[in-house]
Parts: sequence; C-alpha cells; structure tokens
Amino acid sequence: MLRIGMIGSENSHSKAVSKLINVEKGVRGVKVVSVWGETKAFAKETAEAGQIPKVVKDPTEMIGDVDGVMIDHRHGKYHLPVATEFIKAGIPVFVDKPLCCSLAEGKKYLQLAKSKGVPTVSFSSIPTQKMFRKFQDEVASLNQIVAGASAGPCDLKSKYGGVFFYGIHQVDALIELFGMDVTHVELKKNGPQGLAILYYKDGKMVTMHCLKGGSHTFQFMAHGEKIIQFVLAKRDKNPYLTSTKMWIEMMNTGKEPIEHRRMLAPVAVLEALQKALDTGKKVKVGKF
Repeated sequence: MLRIGMIGSENSHSKAVSKLINVEKGVRGVKVVSVWGETKAFAKETAEAGQIPKVVKDPTEMIGDVDGVMIDHRHGKYHLPVATEFIKAGIPVFVDKPLCCSLAEGKKYLQLAKSKGVPTVSFSSIPTQKMFRKFQDEVASLNQIVAGASAGPCDLKSKYGGVFFYGIHQVDALIELFGMDVTHVELKKNGPQGLAILYYKDGKMVTMHCLKGGSHTFQFMAHGEKIIQFVLAKRDKNPYLTSTKMWIEMMNTGKEPIEHRRMLAPVAVLEALQKALDTGKKVKVGKF
C-alpha cells in the first residue's frame, strides 16, 4: 500500500484527490494517510472529506510515515521550499500546478531531484482530459500551424501569484498544443481583462485571453491549412482521475511522466508574462 501525505488544504484539489483515493477508491493500492493544512480548519475539513486519519502540525512530520506527497498550495511560491525537504529525504513529490513562480527556483529544485535520483512531477490537469487529448491529436494532424489562441479564467491581480494563478492552465495547454519554443511574450490589460501574445521561434503567434468573470470554461484554437476550434466545456467524469494515476504510477515505478524541461517551460513563460504585465514591455523568455 502506497502511503500518501497531502500538504496544503486551502485548495479544493487536495480535498478532491483525497476523496478520489480514500472514499471513492478510484486508484488501487494507495491511501492518503496524513494531511497538513494552512489552518487547522482547512486541515480538518480536508481530513473529514477525504477520511484522512492523521493531521500533522508541520509537513516534515510526515517524513518516515509516507511513501510520497502531493503538495497543493493556492500560491505556487510555497510549493518548492517544502518539496525540497521531501526530495532530500528521498520521498517522491507531485507538485500541483504551478511548479513554482520562479524559473531559477524551479531549475534548482529539479537539479536537486535529479542529483538525488528522486522522482518529481508537476502539471495542469487540463491536458490530461480526454476531450483535450482528442483535440491535441487533431492539432497534430495539421500540416503547418501558423497561429493559435486560447481563452479562460485568469485573475491578473490574484493574491495567489497574479498571472501564475489559473494562467498556468492555459499556458500548460498551449505548450502541449504548440510546443515549448516560445522566445518572447507580451501581456496587455484592458480593465481586469488581459491579452497575452506568445511569440514562437518558427514565426507562430499564439494569443491567450486572460479573463476575469464570465464562463470558467477554456477555449482553444489552431490555425493551419484549416481552422479547428475546441471548447473544454465538459471534462472527464472525474477530472482528477487520469492526473492522479499519472503521479501515483511515478511514485510506484520511479519513472517521471514528464521531462524536466517540459515542467520548466510554463514557469518560464509565466514568469516572462508577469514581467511583461509589470513593465508593459515585450519580454524575452528565460532559458530552461
């Protein structure tokens, strides 16, 4: 039985994944055995909803009692300081999106994980949805893609990391669809709304609408010899099942499902987008 620790309970994902594993028995051979929360109330709520037997006062109390951890803060800046402690202890880590809010910090963390031989992974659940993967196959069938676009929720003034909070979903999906070779970005505001442009090495321009208010669905478009569009209005019956199975399998096998460079790509793009928003300038994406 793989024993999992849940670190962070303010975010709804920790509750949903704990219920999937412990209550619904959606993934075999695993159990969430402990939880830490940003507040006692958050921890208690998640423990009760997910039938988690133990609440700890400090995340590191789990070391020795768990075989892997899921780290799930609403603000990505809190992810890697605690993730690092578990990597040093030889415990596999799944970091809920985003991996972090600093490319330099992300590089240092992944270099540590590689040097220790401890598997770790981070990704958005959007590209794991069946409907998205079907659309991805359609995009891949286009002979040449000259442009793309997305739209979805993203509060540019979020106290949980600005564009990083929810913007990670669009950026991670766009990288899945169009690749990692983003050289520069821009991000302009009109009231609470934002429009980002991702400039690709091969000449593609991909736009990203950052929307506050309105529908919480995500839309994507690819423009090649024909135009194909997709609205992710319907997710999988349990939107966390496929993604949870991915990181659980990693913890069982030691094989990371995503390469480190791919994990760093959205962090690099989002960091550049935040700088573009702050400065009003076109910004070069950092090397990853």
